Amino acid sequence: MDNRLQEIADNLDKMAIGVDDRFQFHCDMCGKCCIHREDILLNAKDIYRMAKELKMEPADMFQKYCETYIGGSSRFPIVRIKPRGSIMRCPLMKEHKCLVHKAKPTVCAMFPIGRCIKMEADNPNMEIAADNITYIFTNPGCGDNSETHTVREWLGDFGIPLEDEFFLAWNLMISELGRIFHKAERVLSEDAMCAAWQLTFVKIYLDYDMGRDFMPQFQANVSEILDIMRRMPTKKDKKKGGK
Repeated sequence: MDNRLQEIADNLDKMAIGVDDRFQFHCDMCGKCCIHREDILLNAKDIYRMAKELKMEPADMFQKYCETYIGGSSRFPIVRIKPRGSIMRCPLMKEHKCLVHKAKPTVCAMFPIGRCIKMEADNPNMEIAADNITYIFTNPGCGDNSETHTVREWLGDFGIPLEDEFFLAWNLMISELGRIFHKAERVLSEDAMCAAWQLTFVKIYLDYDMGRDFMPQFQANVSEILDIMRRMPTKKDKKKGGK
């Protein structure tokens, strides 16, 4: 998983595409983008929308279709669709149709466009704004080139705003929690880190009332988790009287 992210980072300049640059792609519904996939990553909003579409609770939807791991570089709990079988098929594809087509994961809706935010390692407090978003285009190896699009038009067709409040907030949260977890791992036990990751996972991804709007709940959950994790030990205590 992290190898793919590293590949993007290493080739970002070549893959980058402007919001009004044109690319050619037409989906012919072949379903190839739903197999041989281990990189369908989900954010909290994806899980909320998918669970609502399936008329399930987020925890039940996760249990049935997803799995989690700790990001190698982010040190943040990452959720992905759990592929099935030797062809690593998305479990939400039934008879060549997506069970959550109206609420498909953001990475699926944007395909073959991706997006990322370049963070400055020497400036952890940098403000994150829409100007920091880099869009990328990867030749999908499927469909055909019978249609021409711009990134702006493509995202607009799927209701994904360029000024995406959630995407910016999501990356800002991961950036701060990642820094905290990196430092905490140096001083805390494995059990303590597992407890911190588990609490973060549940609060950020699963703790939502499906009858209420997502964004206010997400903001409240992030505020609560940050308040807790900012108080975690990140430095070894000096022994009293020690040098």
